[in-house]
Amino acid sequence: MKFNTSALALGAAVFLSACGKTPAPEAPKAPPTPPPVKGIPVGAFLPLSGAQAAFGQSALAGMKLAVKEWNAAGGISGKPVDLVIRDTESDPERAAQAVRELVEKEKVVALLGEVTSESSLKAAPVAGELGIPMISPGSTHSKLTAAGPMIFRVCYSDLFQGLIMSKFARSIGVSSAAILWDPDSEYSADLVASFEKDFLDHGGKIGAKETYRKGSVDFASALQAIKAAQPEVIFLPSYFTDAAKIIRQARTLGLDQPFIGTDGWESQEFLSAGGEAVNNTYFASHFSAGEPSEKTAAFVKSYHEANGGDPLALAALGYDSVDFLADGIRRAGGTDPAAMQASLAATSGFEGVTGTITLDAERNPSKSGIVVRVSDGKFNYLETVAP
Repeated sequence: MKFNTSALALGAAVFLSACGKTPAPEAPKAPPTPPPVKGIPVGAFLPLSGAQAAFGQSALAGMKLAVKEWNAAGGISGKPVDLVIRDTESDPERAAQAVRELVEKEKVVALLGEVTSESSLKAAPVAGELGIPMISPGSTHSKLTAAGPMIFRVCYSDLFQGLIMSKFARSIGVSSAAILWDPDSEYSADLVASFEKDFLDHGGKIGAKETYRKGSVDFASALQAIKAAQPEVIFLPSYFTDAAKIIRQARTLGLDQPFIGTDGWESQEFLSAGGEAVNNTYFASHFSAGEPSEKTAAFVKSYHEANGGDPLALAALGYDSVDFLADGIRRAGGTDPAAMQASLAATSGFEGVTGTITLDAERNPSKSGIVVRVSDGKFNYLETVAP
């Protein structure tokens, strides 16, 4: 006799069902994971290697702190900021290439950089061609924003920086000055023009005007000519890499006059390379950790917790460049380039850690400056100069 196995299996299933032995239900499906919120890509192009690396690293530390704070607070209109970084290698040509890479390959909506005038002057026309807002944290050359309506800065220009040091020289009773500058540097040349005009316009005399070349190691000829002129002060608009060497050699040649300089001096490397020789010198800056204000104290505290040590001016300017951009995007209601340009250009009364920013028709900020005194191997706040 043959048994029908199919019938037996069916009967067993009916029997189990009748006894309440139903198969276990399927586990509920997990809800779908929501897609990640798309961030706002912002390009940062800075000298992170090469001669001006100290500048770029300082600015980047400030930028990263500002981005961290914005993202912790929910981002810009609910979207996080994604900082896309390129090293310009302290090379102006590389800066221009970095802008093109960030816009065309990384699809950034805005650019933060560069911090040296030479590199920003090369990069600005590329940003203008591509139609993307570019905000320089620290490039002070007076002609930078003339590159087009997409170019902005959060620092004052050399027109004001030269006036700061001319006014300071007069405030300490100086009536004669010497100038030592690099004719190959647009930064240096711009500052010489500003300082010299204001100093002469107010009755001062320029007893000697000598030049040097970037990267030189012997400045004796220029310094001896300055020594012979017997000026009361020596104006040295340069970057820290040359300034420290020049001042050290000047002291060995018996030039005891105060050197006065510009924001390009502000680096810890200036202090370490200059040693005691750079004490009792003065320079113009955009920020000082010693400035007596609550906003400065709060920023210094946050920076110290994130990075250790006190922030220098370029860290503060890097921080402000992110806040300035974020405020512009928020007011523009998005990242459309034309809307951002109009929003940024209309900035008025923006409270940054480096001062209150109101842009003029050329997208340059009207803001206060700082005079810093170098003493005891430190940068010390001396005074604030109104615009």
